[in-house]
Amino acid sequence: MLANQLPAGVALAIFAAGVFLLAGLFTGIWKYVEMMRNESARAHYYVDIAHRSSLLYANCSLILAVLAYFSTWSEGINFWAVLLNVIYFAMAIILYVVHGILKDTNNQLRKPHRLGPLTLASIFPHLAVSTLIVAEVGGTLVLLVGTFSPLWSAMAA
Repeated sequence: MLANQLPAGVALAIFAAGVFLLAGLFTGIWKYVEMMRNESARAHYYVDIAHRSSLLYANCSLILAVLAYFSTWSEGINFWAVLLNVIYFAMAIILYVVHGILKDTNNQLRKPHRLGPLTLASIFPHLAVSTLIVAEVGGTLVLLVGTFSPLWSAMAA
């Protein structure tokens, strides 16, 4: 199958995996530089988190691509299920990078909620995590349910 024949959700997930992998590689360089400059040989907490989460989200995106490929839902439903996950993966990485640059916290959920010199209202982190849970779990569940019939048939054969 040629890349231009892939369903949109599958193509999006594969592209996102590549972007997240690159983010993981570049944050890995950043992490290494920080480790070499620090007497304790450690990078800032959120530099480490940005590096690791980027690599994990790259793999998660490939899993989403496979689920979207085998899903029996419409191409539109599969695309939106993948897109919701990819948006929240990207937002998480970006926020970790921002905290790594600002070096403003080592726990973004600890009160007071800091973003550089700003103090955020407590509702923002909780709203972000709540919508993340719904989007990521919901999107993945939609794709997984969509694969049930074709994969169950393959396992039963």
